[in-house]
Amino acid sequence: MRKKKRSSVVSVEDGPTSLDAPKSKKSKSTGRPSKSAAPEQVPDSVFVSMLRESGVTLRLGNVSNEIAVDQVVFQKRIQQYLRKNPRYPTIIQEFISGLETHIEDPERFRNCLLPCVPRSASEGSAPVINTLFEKLPEFMFEGVGEDGLNIPHVIINQLKWLDRVVDCKDLASKLMQLVSVAPVEIQHDIITSLPEILEDSQHGDMARDLNALLKESTQLTVPILDALSSLNLSSTLLAEVRGAVISTVSAVQLEDLPVVVKFILHSISASDANEVVCDLRKKLELEQCVLSSMLQASQRSEKHKKITGSASVPSCSSKDSVALVLEVIKSAVRFQKIISEAWLKAIENVSEPEDHKVIDVLVLLILHSTNANQSRRGAERVLKVKVRAGLIQETLLNKTFKGFAQVMRGYFPSILALAQGLVRSSDCCVVPFGGHMYKQAFTAFDSYCQQEVVGSLVTHVCSGVSGEVDVALELLCELVSLKPTEMAQYAVFVKGILDYMDNLSPQQIRRLFHLLSSLAFGHDQHGSHIQDDMHIVIRKQLSSTVPKYKRIGIIGAVMMVGSMGVRSMYMNLHDVEGSAEAAALYYDELANLLQTCKLDPLVQAWIGKSVLEDFQEDFVVDLGPEIAGSYPFPASVMYNLDEDESQGGIAINLLPLMAQDVPHSAEGRIAPSQKNSRHVSPLCLSSFFRLLRLCEEEQHQGDLEEIDALLGCPLILTDMGAVEKVESLSKAEREFLCSLLFYTINWFREVVNAFCKQKDPEMKMKVVTRLQNITYLQTLLETCLADCPGYTPPMANFDCESTEVVAPTSSAAPAKKKKKGKEKYLKDIFKILLFQFPHCQPSQTDHPEKEKEAKVGVNLSSYWAFFRELDIEVLDVLQCGLLSRSILDTELHSKVREEVQLGSSELVFLLEDLHRKLDFSLTAAPAKKAPFLKGKAGKKVGFSHLQQKSSRDVANFCVQLLPTLCTHLENCHNHFQTLLSEKQGVVDAPGIDVKEQQLMNSAYHLLLQVLHTTFSWSGFSHPEQRVLFKSALGVLAHRLKEEETDLTLEQLIKQSFEYLLNFRSTVPSLNTALCLTQLLTVISQFGGSHHTFYREHTASLTRHFLCQEWVDPSGVKERGKKHNDALRSLLIIYLAHTDDVLKAVEEITGEGITELIIVLPFISWIIYLFFLFNYSLIIQNEKLLTWNLAVRDFHVLINLVKVFDSRPVLNVCLKYGRLFLESFLKLGMPLLDYSFKKHKEDVQNLLKTLQLSTRQLHHICSHSKNRQDTGLTNHVPALKKSLEQFVYRVKAMLTFNQCQEAFWLGNLKNRNLKGEEILSQRSQDSEEEDEESSQLPEGQNEEEEVLGTPKRNTVLVLLSDWTLYKITVYYVDCLCFIISCS
Repeated sequence: MRKKKRSSVVSVEDGPTSLDAPKSKKSKSTGRPSKSAAPEQVPDSVFVSMLRESGVTLRLGNVSNEIAVDQVVFQKRIQQYLRKNPRYPTIIQEFISGLETHIEDPERFRNCLLPCVPRSASEGSAPVINTLFEKLPEFMFEGVGEDGLNIPHVIINQLKWLDRVVDCKDLASKLMQLVSVAPVEIQHDIITSLPEILEDSQHGDMARDLNALLKESTQLTVPILDALSSLNLSSTLLAEVRGAVISTVSAVQLEDLPVVVKFILHSISASDANEVVCDLRKKLELEQCVLSSMLQASQRSEKHKKITGSASVPSCSSKDSVALVLEVIKSAVRFQKIISEAWLKAIENVSEPEDHKVIDVLVLLILHSTNANQSRRGAERVLKVKVRAGLIQETLLNKTFKGFAQVMRGYFPSILALAQGLVRSSDCCVVPFGGHMYKQAFTAFDSYCQQEVVGSLVTHVCSGVSGEVDVALELLCELVSLKPTEMAQYAVFVKGILDYMDNLSPQQIRRLFHLLSSLAFGHDQHGSHIQDDMHIVIRKQLSSTVPKYKRIGIIGAVMMVGSMGVRSMYMNLHDVEGSAEAAALYYDELANLLQTCKLDPLVQAWIGKSVLEDFQEDFVVDLGPEIAGSYPFPASVMYNLDEDESQGGIAINLLPLMAQDVPHSAEGRIAPSQKNSRHVSPLCLSSFFRLLRLCEEEQHQGDLEEIDALLGCPLILTDMGAVEKVESLSKAEREFLCSLLFYTINWFREVVNAFCKQKDPEMKMKVVTRLQNITYLQTLLETCLADCPGYTPPMANFDCESTEVVAPTSSAAPAKKKKKGKEKYLKDIFKILLFQFPHCQPSQTDHPEKEKEAKVGVNLSSYWAFFRELDIEVLDVLQCGLLSRSILDTELHSKVREEVQLGSSELVFLLEDLHRKLDFSLTAAPAKKAPFLKGKAGKKVGFSHLQQKSSRDVANFCVQLLPTLCTHLENCHNHFQTLLSEKQGVVDAPGIDVKEQQLMNSAYHLLLQVLHTTFSWSGFSHPEQRVLFKSALGVLAHRLKEEETDLTLEQLIKQSFEYLLNFRSTVPSLNTALCLTQLLTVISQFGGSHHTFYREHTASLTRHFLCQEWVDPSGVKERGKKHNDALRSLLIIYLAHTDDVLKAVEEITGEGITELIIVLPFISWIIYLFFLFNYSLIIQNEKLLTWNLAVRDFHVLINLVKVFDSRPVLNVCLKYGRLFLESFLKLGMPLLDYSFKKHKEDVQNLLKTLQLSTRQLHHICSHSKNRQDTGLTNHVPALKKSLEQFVYRVKAMLTFNQCQEAFWLGNLKNRNLKGEEILSQRSQDSEEEDEESSQLPEGQNEEEEVLGTPKRNTVLVLLSDWTLYKITVYYVDCLCFIISCS
């Protein structure tokens, strides 16, 4: 091969510069042909001869041109020859002509562009190089001499400055031979000098040699990669080298890893970026690198210890190397977008949790830390998706922080930002991961980072967003328990939350004071500097006259009791004695403290003793033969379950306490009488008993034998016959009776809370009996409340503001009064008529029924906040079957056997409570955004005890209860199945107990709602809850096939689906049918392989429910808003699961018109959504047919307004009709543009059908304007714009297909829904013309005329009419178009 000059230009002007050696040296060219075979020269010409005289000889073929002199000499000679020529300057034109003739040949042109070969190169360069190579081994192992000169390094450095290398290939081979025997230092020098020594033609061969050397020796990784980075390689060779380098990543030394990664990332192209990054990610094992480095360091430490006798800390640069690797990646993703996208894609493609590595977390932090918004958002998105799917778990995060804390410290801002975003997320699956990032950052980093973490958590708490506050407070409590000393340094930051307590719920205030108390009064007293501040704050709040702040003070004081372990705070809480509500809250808070914290035994014993004594003194009396005292109602002993102890027993002194409380109470405040008098309010009864019960449980390990008499003891009440005469009572007496019922029910609820966990069968019977008492008293209460408009019940939950608990009678009261006054007026007229016509008097049997119907209407669910909260353990009563006991006579003989079991009323009562609890705990969003205007804040009232349990605990409890729920569900199914078989399928047959059927219907519905809420819990999608989810499915699956075990998740889902499908035949109401369908839909969403099976069965089931006629037990056909909403929901599910949506809509519009007419216009929205999401999936040939079906269905639906013109129907037509029209313009019209020529008739019919629909939409617009209904006219401008676009879009389609003459425009009259003209919008000047034009031949559209300028008067009328809608092209809005194609 011939030596080629590295820096040269076109051969005409090119010439090499002389070497440093003397010019007398001759070149030795191994690749040049022998003299006998000399290269052929170019035929002579002016151009050729002048170049030859100047020193350049042109050659033919593949032989390079030769130059004999230096380039500068050549340029001077050629200039002199041209200027001294007698024919100058014409000789220049001849010279250029000769050049043009010469380069007409492609081979010659190529030679001119290539570097020239020196003809007389130095022949002595090769011997000199050989001599230097021979001298090199003599100094190879000497290193640096005394003069600081490294001879081998100087020799190699001389080779870099050679201007000409005669035989570059020979030089390269000698250098590689030298590398194989030289020491490592010399090898480094030689390899790094190769790019400067070699010519470009040798780069490929040298790259292969270096690639082979890299596989043999990892010590030379850095110099080899440096050399490869400077070589000019082809893309194929570069990919080959890069693949070899990637294969060595796992074996390379840690300190060389940054160079390797840098070479790989810098050699990436857009086409192979994803593949290369994916391979690099698989090979990068940072965990193993750090472990091996630590192992080597420990081994060196042991050796050093044996030699010196003392251990020294070895210098370990593993973390520095990892930091350099991350810096290389950061540099690459910052300046190359393709690399950042490739990293994100590589991480996204990992589908198993065990396949994720530490590098994934680190790279996401790197991407987030870059300034590019796209990379930042991409990192946040990928992290959320991975955490939500359970692929990146907390164990991986722990491993990353544990092994690479020093490296991650540099990315702390990104860690903090990501943690903030996750905690603020509305997805409950990612919130715990954000909290874990906070916790790990606080544990692993320095004090500055810890301060930032605490500051960020305090910001979350002060945000006022409920989910953020809960998570942040929980994290702060965890950090206090894990790192009390460190957290004590930042107690001042946490104390700042006290200024934002107005936005915190009672449960959050409890956590806050628990946190502050732990900091201030912990064992080490590190945060004692905030004790005085806390005392001042609590004292100030306790002495406040504002109930809200007094409530905060009570909660804070009680939480401090748990941390201080002394009685001082308890003794000093005399501030609560002035208010019954404050005292009741204090008892409740102290009870919560006993339940959640471990108090000092002495304090606990003292509290228990004093509470028991006070309760007996205040609320318990001994029964005597008579009850002394004067009360608003006759006193009576009621609800005694211990009949044998009717004489000499005890009773709850409720009625006398209420009678005493009446003159002293005013809105819950106790009016202070004498200084030493002690007033007892019935408001504190339930709270005090709860405190007493928990004290007894703590002291006797759950045994309540000391107070078990309170379960069956009676209450001093009044005869409940007074409820039947409630209308004859005064307003004060009615309200007194209602309050008495509320107190009684709340007492029984608290008694059930206390004794529900007892195992004794007799106590279980009494608990069930108390539940029966509650349900009976609730029916009496409903009757009383119906006659007490404006009544506010006594509070039962004291940890909320009174404004959050409002009786639902304020809005209904005026209407009732008005109705009552009207009824009284009618009654007076009725009496006069009866006096005049006595024979018209109605029968006596009709009147009570009407009165009874008038009393019905109060729903106790609206008063839920005024009842005491049931503990979740009470729901274990659902597991009770038939309970019985033998009642003995005086001689201890079995006289009679008493049996008790849960009735339908008690079942509904417990299921309502269970559903309410699950709906609160399992469906609440963790970080719901706070509204700008504060809405109703009473949604959390009555869930104080439940809030102390996590959603995981509630879901676990519900899964344990599933077998019992399934048993009750099967009992309901069997009940209705038996009923249908006995009554031949007639649900309203004579002899049916309507009330019992309604209760069973409610129980059936509630059971399905409970199952639906349970399986809809978002936590089941998290991998950590997969075991719990499988156990829940296992309960359902084993009810179908008990013998099968060890089923896969897919099998469990399918069997559970089949089990629930069996209940479809006995569903008693449409709402229950909807609940069953939704439950099946939720379960089927977890299944993957049987998607078609679930879809077909769901569609079939919903079709069956839609076709069924629903009648309640009384024989009345179901109707009303709830019925219509359920019907609409079922219709949506049916259309979402059916195979052909349009066919289903056509079938419904044709056959199911009587049942579905209320919700049919809603289908236009379904069609719109269907096309919006599924249109792209339709085959091109079928799209026109599909649009024909859709337009036909749309036409039928729009025309329904001619018959059903209610306001909701019109609103749906205006809103979703526009959306359908816009979808047609966007997706349908482009199809018609290209289908018009082939399917002219189909397109014409489609447009004519759609035109009828648009005309009807125009009539609806006119009707809305005529009615002046702003709710409807708000939709008109947008719809008018779409109608205008439709007209011109059709004209554009016809123009595109050269059929513009087939387009006419005409004035469309403004008509109402029935087609009658709206005369108020007619122009008087155009009246005659309109009448004539309305008489059209059959088959033509109304009022057509050739497109032209509208008449002036018509334009003016339309302008004045439609100014309201701000339409720019005003006259087109009232035009219709006509198509007639021959």
